[in-house]
Amino acid sequence: MKFVLVGQPNSGKSTLFNQVCGYRAETGNFTGTTVTVTESKVRLAGNVVGLADLPGTYTLAGTNPAEQVSFTYLTQQSYDCIINVVDASHLALGLDLTLELLEIGHPIVLALNMMDEADRVGIRIDVEQLHQILGIPVIPMIASKGRGIQPVFMQALHTSQLDEQVKRQHYSMAVESAITRLKDQVPESDLNLGSETIAIKLLEKDQTVTEALKAFSEQDEIRAFLDQGEFYLDQERHTLAEQIANKVVTRGARKLTLRDKLDDYLLHPFWGYIFLILILYLFFQAVFLVGGWLESPLLALSAKVEAWVVARVSSNLGWLRDLIIGLIQGISSGLAIVLPYLLPFLTGLGLLEDVGYLPRIAFMMDALMHRMGLHGGAIVPFILGFGCNVPSIMATRTIDDEKEQYIAAALATMVPCAARLAVVFGLVAFYLGPVVALGIYIFNLFVIAITGRLLARMLPEDHPGLILEIPPYREPTLKAIFQKAWFRIREFIVEAWPVLIIGSIVLALMNTFNVSPYLNRFFKPITWLLDLPNQVGVPLIFGILRKELSLVMLGQAMGSMDFRGLLTPGQMITYTVFVIFYMPCLATLVTLQKELGKKAMWSIMGMTLIIALISALATRGVSSLIF
Repeated sequence: MKFVLVGQPNSGKSTLFNQVCGYRAETGNFTGTTVTVTESKVRLAGNVVGLADLPGTYTLAGTNPAEQVSFTYLTQQSYDCIINVVDASHLALGLDLTLELLEIGHPIVLALNMMDEADRVGIRIDVEQLHQILGIPVIPMIASKGRGIQPVFMQALHTSQLDEQVKRQHYSMAVESAITRLKDQVPESDLNLGSETIAIKLLEKDQTVTEALKAFSEQDEIRAFLDQGEFYLDQERHTLAEQIANKVVTRGARKLTLRDKLDDYLLHPFWGYIFLILILYLFFQAVFLVGGWLESPLLALSAKVEAWVVARVSSNLGWLRDLIIGLIQGISSGLAIVLPYLLPFLTGLGLLEDVGYLPRIAFMMDALMHRMGLHGGAIVPFILGFGCNVPSIMATRTIDDEKEQYIAAALATMVPCAARLAVVFGLVAFYLGPVVALGIYIFNLFVIAITGRLLARMLPEDHPGLILEIPPYREPTLKAIFQKAWFRIREFIVEAWPVLIIGSIVLALMNTFNVSPYLNRFFKPITWLLDLPNQVGVPLIFGILRKELSLVMLGQAMGSMDFRGLLTPGQMITYTVFVIFYMPCLATLVTLQKELGKKAMWSIMGMTLIIALISALATRGVSSLIF
């Protein structure tokens, strides 16, 4: 038995999935966050039920990858019930998709989510009347607080066992006449759809269905019939959704709270940017304070453990001794240098995401970026990139134009992800203070903006503005924030930390067999140009595997994790800026090749290396005047 979660962006669909399955999917307020279908299993009334979380989509029209994936899954996969998650505070908008799902003919349960938000804005929904109109079960729910989740799934189980025929809503006489005339002529196909549903999709000129029935749709008589008039089914659905919503919704007095007034300041043309800088400053201060509080004792503990191991491992073991020491250093580096800052950063990022401020950052930055010549389509991948560049590259799938997708992907690779965070905070913030670290992030934003402007001129195109749904401010739950942070930290522990340990062992063996000097000599032109120590070459090579390695390996290459006496303030800043921009990590490169092709991957690699050199040289000059 399998259930499918379908809903529009910001409806709380992935929140529901994560409540019952644990954090195996990202929950965010951006179209493109859930790009692929995520599947898991839940135990329900003694049954093991499969659960699929489809990408958030406003329609099944197939005009973008999210719609295509959802429609393909619903028409080609086997499942028992659709759980349609709808934002109760925007009922008419959500019912657009519900009416389209009814046409597919599969059992459906309508989950009215965010009932607390609807109540806050004075909306009352007659659930029983909505059930009578649509002819499907309607269950109120508050997924973020765990309310109504069990009734939704129990109803889905009951509905799937009944196996009753779902009836769609009827449209205007002209449309219904066209459907009736066409459905009797529809041939058999591999589509998991009835003849009536196929007729509706043909009238809509749905690309997937038209392509699947190409021979039929290109018959002179059928083509003439489809072309004789425009059948505005999306408009009819919207009108019908509005009519249904008006029947079941009662609007009372809106409860004005501080949340309703926040956007007057946070999205203000002037004060909005002041608050943005202030919020980011406080965010960085909090990460630095918590990270510094955790790092100092962990570094001291790691140093003691390493000294204890060194004292007890015989020097007669030769390279085996170095291997053991490298192993200990790899473990301690991940524990003492990366995790202390990664934990508060990802927790804070989850808080900003769940509160609803990240989309507002996107809105504010979009307006600013347009003045710098940067198109709006790059904003969503840009924001996602602060977590990881891989999903940010994948999010560019939602951009239809190839040139826009290339620009968005190129800019996304330069966003300082959580892995680069270890370098910024572990090297700059720890030794020079959080203000300097924030300055590097602002400089990073400036470089991305300039690069976007140059790319826009080199690849001229009319870049449309960003159409972004701004969700209401929501009260975050500690459980969701910590679950999300743990999901992302677990990714570091499972994927990145083993690479750090292996890299540490390899570097120890390279030093044992005197290989490092040859590799450092290869990077000599860059280290000389940037006034960095010769030993920096090897850490930069390892940094291509994982950006955290560029800091961990730096400590091992320099012989100490205390960089105070090893690097000048200017060298710390120059090294950090170069690491932020130069060559994406291996996982990002693989994703670039998969999404954009080999040629685009190589061009972005070369571009980021040039930008890294220019940016690092500029910061070297400025820092020499300050420090």
